[in-house]
Amino acid sequence: MTAAAPPPAGPPAGPPSGMDVLCPQVTEIIETSRETTDTFTLSVRGVDGEALPAFLPGQFSMVSAFGGREVPISISGDPADRERLTYTIRAVGAATRTITGLRAGGYLAVRGPYGTNWPVEKARRSDVLLMAGGIGLAPLRSVIYTIARHRDDYGRLTVLYGARTPQERLFVKELATWKKLPDTQILTTVDFGGSSWRGAVGVVTELVRLANLRPEQTTVMMCGPEIMMRFSVGKLKQRKFDPARIYLSLERNMRCAVGFCGHCQMGPYFMCKDGPVFCYPQVAPFVEGRHEL
Repeated sequence: MTAAAPPPAGPPAGPPSGMDVLCPQVTEIIETSRETTDTFTLSVRGVDGEALPAFLPGQFSMVSAFGGREVPISISGDPADRERLTYTIRAVGAATRTITGLRAGGYLAVRGPYGTNWPVEKARRSDVLLMAGGIGLAPLRSVIYTIARHRDDYGRLTVLYGARTPQERLFVKELATWKKLPDTQILTTVDFGGSSWRGAVGVVTELVRLANLRPEQTTVMMCGPEIMMRFSVGKLKQRKFDPARIYLSLERNMRCAVGFCGHCQMGPYFMCKDGPVFCYPQVAPFVEGRHEL
C-alpha cells in the first residue's frame, strides 16, 4: 500500500484577507544594488504610506514593471522588516531586464505573497542545513535572517553555497557577516575559480563531506537548479539524512500564482499554490526523474 504524501511545507501567509488575489499593489523602488553582472537586488515600499503585506520565508510575489509581463520572484528580504519587500532578480529575459533596469524612485506592480514557506518554525531546536546553487541563495536568504534574529532557538547552522564563478556569488559581504554568527559554518564553492580564487572548486555536493553535520537532528532546505537538487538529495540520503526533513523550492512556469492557469502543474501539484516549497517525499518521483518535471 502506498503511503500518503506528507502535507505541504507550510500554509500560505498571504495575500492579505479581503484582497483580490489577482490585484497588484503599486510599490515604489527605494533601493537597488548590483549583485553580479546580471543580477540585482531591489527593495520597494508602499506608495503614500500603504502597508505592505507580511510574508513568510520562501514565499514569492508576482512582479512587473508597468506595461511588462509579470514574473514570479522569491522575496529575499527580512520577514521582520515590514517597511519593505526585497527581490533579487537575474536579468534573463525582456521582463526581468526591464525590472532590473529601474532605479530608486521607479515603480513596480507587486501582488502576493503566494505559496508555501520554508519550515522555519518546525526547524526550531534542530540543526539547519541550507544548500543553494546560483541564484537559489536568494530564496534562502530570508531563512538566514530569521535564524540570525532568533539564534538561540536553533541548533547548528550550515550553509553550503555553489556558484559558477567567484564573480557570480550573491551577497558576498553578508556571507562574510553570517560566518560570524554563533555555531555557524558557511562553505562556498565555484565551478571555475581562476588563478586568484583560493576557495573550493567543484559542485556544491562536494561540500557535504567538509561540513560538520549531524544528520539525525538536521532540517534541510535546498534551492537551486533541479539537477543540483537531485544530486544533493542523493548525497544526503547516503549520509542517512531523513528524506522527510528535506525541503526543496521548485519554481517553474508560474503565471497566475493562484492555480487558475495550469502552467506550473507538476503531476498532482500546482507549484504556485501547493509549493514552491515541498517536502521531498511529496515530489521525489519528479525530482528523481521517474516522471517528467
